[in-house]
Amino acid sequence: MKASDDSTPTTAPLTAADIDAAAERISGIITRTPLQHCERLSAATGANVFLKREDLQVVRSYKLRGAFNLMAQLGDAERRAGVVTASAGNHAQGVAYACRTLGIDGRIYVPVNTPKQKRDRIMVHGGDRVELVMVGETFDAASAAAAEDAQRTGGTRVPPFDDARTAAGQGTVAAEILEQLGTAPDIVVVPVGGGGLIAGVTTYLREHAPAATIVGVEPAGAASMTAALAAGGPVTLTDLDPFVDGAAVRRIGDLPYAVMRAAGAGAISHSSLPLVTSALPGAANGIGMTQVDEGAVCTEMLGLYQNEGIIAEPAGALAVTALSNIEIPSGATVVCMISGGNNDVSRYGEILERSLVHLGLKHYFLVDFPQEPGALRRFLDEVLGPDDDITLFEYVKRNNRETGAALVGVELGAAEGLSDLLTRMDRSPMQVERLVPGSPAYRYLT
Repeated sequence: MKASDDSTPTTAPLTAADIDAAAERISGIITRTPLQHCERLSAATGANVFLKREDLQVVRSYKLRGAFNLMAQLGDAERRAGVVTASAGNHAQGVAYACRTLGIDGRIYVPVNTPKQKRDRIMVHGGDRVELVMVGETFDAASAAAAEDAQRTGGTRVPPFDDARTAAGQGTVAAEILEQLGTAPDIVVVPVGGGGLIAGVTTYLREHAPAATIVGVEPAGAASMTAALAAGGPVTLTDLDPFVDGAAVRRIGDLPYAVMRAAGAGAISHSSLPLVTSALPGAANGIGMTQVDEGAVCTEMLGLYQNEGIIAEPAGALAVTALSNIEIPSGATVVCMISGGNNDVSRYGEILERSLVHLGLKHYFLVDFPQEPGALRRFLDEVLGPDDDITLFEYVKRNNRETGAALVGVELGAAEGLSDLLTRMDRSPMQVERLVPGSPAYRYLT
């Protein structure tokens, strides 16, 4: 049996009234998440920074809002056909929760590199109502598999972002923010993956808080909305960094793109940062995109954990990471979305590594050591600084040559110490090659 026409993704116009209706529809299911003032970020920016804590949602992300809003509107035939969806992990949890709550069977496609924590939670929320299928290395591969499944089986598709019903549910976050603040915020910073959240937030705020500036934030390695705005339409990214898994989407949704373009959003290149909110393209529209480095995201994840006790996943830390890109007027009211907290503890080693590299504290070198006693001791005494430390040393003697290369990882006491370290390396009789982030050798290392 084929899915009915109503089961296909809908890019019908999205309105604030749709979002108000969604808020009523899902009110008994979702958690009204806290809007918390953050003293640390307020002091750092000179503004009043609030965190919308969607990491405390029932499924630890805002995605339940859109999934449940869509599935609650399905007809009997669509429910009997079962639902099919693709997700990087959070939307899948929302769909799984809705499947169990509404009594609908579902098949959920996720990339094979979806963190185990997310995969486990999908099954916890869905129970025997859902089947989890892992396929491909990106969301887009999983999405293609889900689309083929729906076409073949007649299953009802539940798009994670490119559907007005999904975006309306996600936009209920904006309605809550206005109610909780009691006034319109000056700036709202929103993470962007497929674009459903920013489509809903933009639609609602443009009607109920038109003076608010909206800043969309993408990871630099997956900036599909920025690419679409620059190209005049959605494009498929050739290269994709999947680290910020909740926002690693090769092609922005058609509906979110249409909403952002209609709102007058401008594409702001990564090289043009910092972004000045009062000078966004189409300043009267007050909406634009910016990008943040994945290493900076890791640094802010650690900052949120160590200071506020917030366990944010990479996508969940995008908005607060972008605060350093924005020139914020003193005393402004700023809301940052903490969009999700589904982070696998096993990832913290990589998170710490990326953060240290981003901060300029971690560096890697190939050192050609003389194959003689005392060579390492001379390196430690003559090259390494008093506050520096070797965190990696890999050396294998493969032949009888006079020298042999070792891979050496060095953590500096301070980022400013790099120039002195490089000077001492140049003066050393040892041959040293620095592995520069972004180079082929460095990518192989990491």
